[in-house]
Amino acid sequence: MGIGTAILILLIVIVVGVGILIIGWVSSYNRLVKYRNWVEEAWGQIDVQLKRRYDLIPNLVETVKGYAQHEQETLTGVIEARQQMNNPDNSRNEQMAANNQLEGMMGRLFALREDYPDLKANQNFQQLQEELTSTENKIAYSRQLYNNTVMEYNTKIQSVPTNFIASAHNFIQQEMLETPEEQRENVKVDFNTGDRS
Repeated sequence: MGIGTAILILLIVIVVGVGILIIGWVSSYNRLVKYRNWVEEAWGQIDVQLKRRYDLIPNLVETVKGYAQHEQETLTGVIEARQQMNNPDNSRNEQMAANNQLEGMMGRLFALREDYPDLKANQNFQQLQEELTSTENKIAYSRQLYNNTVMEYNTKIQSVPTNFIASAHNFIQQEMLETPEEQRENVKVDFNTGDRS
């Protein structure tokens, strides 16, 4: 085999090697884009459910007002928590913290139904409560999906060799949504007194 043939084979090997590297780079980049878009889509699902809840709350507050007029503190708390949730400057974790605060206020609002039997029997109140409960379940599921998607995305951008591609194209790690500290504590039940804390 002559020198010309050896050079030709070497050039072919180099071209094929470069081609494989380019194809690998593009493929990895596209995979990272797909995962990043999945993260955004998962957040979009949460956002849709938060918006749905945000839209249902005024109807619920108005229904409760008709029955529980002297419960203004609770109604005001729900409205204020709702407004905090809609702050466009909030990060995703801050938005979920505002959501958790609203969730607590909604629990207080639903507790009023025990003090007002007419409210408890009101079909509009019952329907709104069912819709909000369904929305809460969808939010919980969407949070779970979001965190799972973020975990997969973060794993991709931290793994070799895609971490080089992620770094070169500014793919940044996403934060998972965290459970508030007070929700992590164990619930204590005392069967002797019937108290829960």
